[in-house]
Amino acid sequence: MNTDDIKVIHEFPRSVQEIENTFIPLADGIQLAARIWMPEDALENPVPAILEFLPYRKRDGTSERDALTHPYYAGHGYACVRVDMRGSGESDGILEDEYLKIEQDNALEVLDWITTQPWCSGNTGIIGISWGGFNGLQIAARRPPSLKAIVTIASTDDRYSDDIHYMGGVMLDDNLSWGANMFAFNSQPPDPAIVGDRWQELWMARLKANDPWVLNWLEHQRRDTFWQHGSVCENYDDIECAVYAVGGWADGYSNAVPRLLANLKSPCKGLIGPWAHKYPHFAKPGPRIGFLQETLRWWDHWLKNESTGVMDEPQYRVWMQNSNDPLPYYKERPGRWVAEPSWPSPRIKDETWFLNPNSLSKKARRSESLLIQTPQNMGTRQGEWVLFGLDPDGPADQRQDDGASVVFDSEPLDKSLEILGAPKLRLRLSSDQPNAFIAARLNDVAPDGASTRVTFGVLNLTHRDSHENPEPLIPGKIYEVCLPLNDIAHSFQPGHRIRISLSNTLWPLLWPSPEPVTLSFESASSELTLPVRTDPSGDDELTPFAAPESAPPQSTTQIQPESFSRWVERDEANGTTRANLLIDTGLLRLDSHGWEHGSISRETCEITDKDPNSNKASIHWTMRFRRPEAGLDVRTETYSSLRSTPTEFLFTASLEAFEGEERVYFNEWKKSFPRDLN
Repeated sequence: MNTDDIKVIHEFPRSVQEIENTFIPLADGIQLAARIWMPEDALENPVPAILEFLPYRKRDGTSERDALTHPYYAGHGYACVRVDMRGSGESDGILEDEYLKIEQDNALEVLDWITTQPWCSGNTGIIGISWGGFNGLQIAARRPPSLKAIVTIASTDDRYSDDIHYMGGVMLDDNLSWGANMFAFNSQPPDPAIVGDRWQELWMARLKANDPWVLNWLEHQRRDTFWQHGSVCENYDDIECAVYAVGGWADGYSNAVPRLLANLKSPCKGLIGPWAHKYPHFAKPGPRIGFLQETLRWWDHWLKNESTGVMDEPQYRVWMQNSNDPLPYYKERPGRWVAEPSWPSPRIKDETWFLNPNSLSKKARRSESLLIQTPQNMGTRQGEWVLFGLDPDGPADQRQDDGASVVFDSEPLDKSLEILGAPKLRLRLSSDQPNAFIAARLNDVAPDGASTRVTFGVLNLTHRDSHENPEPLIPGKIYEVCLPLNDIAHSFQPGHRIRISLSNTLWPLLWPSPEPVTLSFESASSELTLPVRTDPSGDDELTPFAAPESAPPQSTTQIQPESFSRWVERDEANGTTRANLLIDTGLLRLDSHGWEHGSISRETCEITDKDPNSNKASIHWTMRFRRPEAGLDVRTETYSSLRSTPTEFLFTASLEAFEGEERVYFNEWKKSFPRDLN
């Protein structure tokens, strides 16, 4: 993690003590491992507590970011409690899936335990990114009495429609890759330095219970009760505490921020920067902000009842991105901070543009039927669904993918055009197959032709009326469908064109339709609605964010180097395209206690021209842990693969675990799932 432009703070208003590990007992006999930072005088002067509740291992997985964040809060008068969920890190038990009720139940017990400690004043908050942002919302919906406020970062209120599994009812390839990620993570051993001789017993229990979670997710291809559980959009009124919702435009998770602002009745604020899937004080693309200072104002207001002015400012603040060269990686994203006093904002006006033949304009012209039949390998310029600010994981110049799509361009703009919100398409179309999807990209085209993806959206057309009850298309029948794109803030510059690109493939981001599809699209009677921001007043009066600060980083030694690479291969002789992703963390020693860990993720997706069912995704993870002074050297190898036929998804997986070179565990899985209109 690059912290070069972060100001490291060594002295805080209150001296900090750290409890490296303590165990929190639960009613069912399970103990959860916790790391705690608090002021040294907290017993004499109790403080509010901030919980972060994750499965990502405080010992190694999140220790780097924990060191930057939690001691900082502690030095300003908080007890920060970082807890490993059951079955993860050094905690007892088994982790069986995401966001289960038992996870929430355990968190409620943890909050109760915290409030009984002599160092706690009785008020609590929850902070978290991604999984920790999800369960912050979910725990808040259970209304624990001590919980006064949360900060939820890069999260969602809808587990089906706006998560890493399905998008617009279409299965993301990330459904497999995220499942493979957790399949590997769930194979990790606890550290014997904390759990002692029990480490092998705990580890073996985890290995034996480690069924790939993709097995669950492929059973539920529509928005049923499985996904409704944990989706706080089912009843926003369940949340009564204050909510600060934070996201980044470069991330897959930003849409929930404006939805929460529009639907919560409890006090709430929203913030979206240019960032990828990281905390905003060390995220890329920049600019990074003083996120810890900003959230301290939030905690001081809600947990200490201090006047900080945080609730007197505009409700929704975002980074308005400017037109820029299309790059798969940005260190900084040009733009400026803007704000809306409330959301939805009366200052956002819908502006309609018509998809005329070969053009995008504000007047409808004659209608024509246009065919959309994009190549199976179209989409290799789209980047990852979730970006981590790695070089290069973002969408590149869209011209290549635009060339394989049906596009509609505006005339060059004579003045800038700012949008803030979710663009929407209303489309009239028909399909020659009962199962099909459509993808739309809104692009910013520079005078030299460079095409930058602004936002995108997809819709499984069998889900046109409902994600709960999809229905097959009647081939040849014309349907009118609404396709929302992801929320965005973007300023199109004078001389640039607005482009809509339509396709019925987007590989490898989306799993292909069961059969090759041709869509017939009715132009001119289809339209784009842009959320135009008409009034910038107040933007120049915003108080600038402070520069990023953090506590000192942890001391580490890189034993083996890390690397990241992403590339596409093309075999013209066989008509095959392969997309590859390699993330190697190297091997890292945590100097404070000697634990060594590292991982390698190797992901490939391969497809052959004209055959959607040639698509195959394969993922291989290697996880490694060492404690040289104890002679411990543990490695796990996990393999996950998915392919399809017109009627089935075919999943295989295997798990091997080694102590040294001796294989101590092996299991494999093979299962097929009927395609449920996906």
